[in-house]
Amino acid sequence: MRAVKKVSAHDESVSSGFSTWHKGEDLDEDKLTSRAPAHSLASHVSILTALGIIGFLYFARTVFLPVSLAAVGAMALKPLLLWQMRWRVPRVVGAGVIVGVLLAILAFGFVELSQPAMKWISNAPQSIGQLRERMDKMLPTEKIKQATDMLSQTGESTTKQAPVQVKEASDPTKAINWTAGFLGGFIETTILLYMFLAMGDAFLNKIFDGDGIRDKHRAVSIAQEVQQTISNYLFTVSWINFTLGICVGTGLYFLGVPNAALWGLLAALLNYIPYFGPIVGIIIIAAVGVLTADSLPKGLLPAAWYLILHIAEADFITPILLGKHFTMSPLVIFVALLFGICLWGVLGALLAVPILISMKVICQRVPAFSFGCRFL
Repeated sequence: MRAVKKVSAHDESVSSGFSTWHKGEDLDEDKLTSRAPAHSLASHVSILTALGIIGFLYFARTVFLPVSLAAVGAMALKPLLLWQMRWRVPRVVGAGVIVGVLLAILAFGFVELSQPAMKWISNAPQSIGQLRERMDKMLPTEKIKQATDMLSQTGESTTKQAPVQVKEASDPTKAINWTAGFLGGFIETTILLYMFLAMGDAFLNKIFDGDGIRDKHRAVSIAQEVQQTISNYLFTVSWINFTLGICVGTGLYFLGVPNAALWGLLAALLNYIPYFGPIVGIIIIAAVGVLTADSLPKGLLPAAWYLILHIAEADFITPILLGKHFTMSPLVIFVALLFGICLWGVLGALLAVPILISMKVICQRVPAFSFGCRFL
């Protein structure tokens, strides 16, 4: 009897264990089913938030674009300001000197290069026609033209009406509005640049001085690391682009291309935009070379010189100087450039890489965003 009782007690314990296991399984299934809608809701909210931020940045570009340009410019010029402060120059005075020298360089470049630039822009339609004539002479395209003309005339009626040309009158208000907007944005960016340089880290300390931020020192250190990383990147890239522009302009001068300094400056500025900038620069230099040369091989020499310098800079010089710390996925850079162009145009493309660098630093320092390092 005692053995039967023990077995029955054992059976009761086993049955109770199975019942509790089934209850626990039911509870886990309930938890999973309850978490699934919450997870999907959070993902939808994050997607809508990202789309809202993108739309807000697009419609508020008149405010955010000068602020972003001034902030990035201040990070790029920070090494020069620190060098002045080592010589006991006050920060406010040093910021004024940097901005003044920068404005003087821009004014000198505008005075020296605006006339040839405007000449090329005004003669652009005529230059395109001359480029077509030269390409027709240099390349055997006469037979191709005849064939296309015969195909286009097939099936057409013999009676042809003269095409009606409608000339649109140029609206001077568009040029005035564009000039006013450009000057207003330039003045805003200049003032903000001086303020960012003059205030320095005091502005960051005021931002993170609230009671709602738990780890103030860590937030300030992350912001300072973002500033330092972008500053090192832009300062190094600026020297690389400046040297590339000098080499391109010097080579074009000896190849007999007119206004070589203008094209060297254009090559330096376009090199700030990865992928798209050098492609546009090579196409422009090739068109200029074909227009000014007597033969096609001689006309393509300036573009070949530019291409060789760009390959040497992109594949050897820049990776050595920047190192692995600034290495990012080419696909991510390309997508960021597309987003920057869609949001803020050419200036958005200039800001795309610094924004990516700041995102990479934040993902490396903040554990909650560490998954972003795999994509960047």
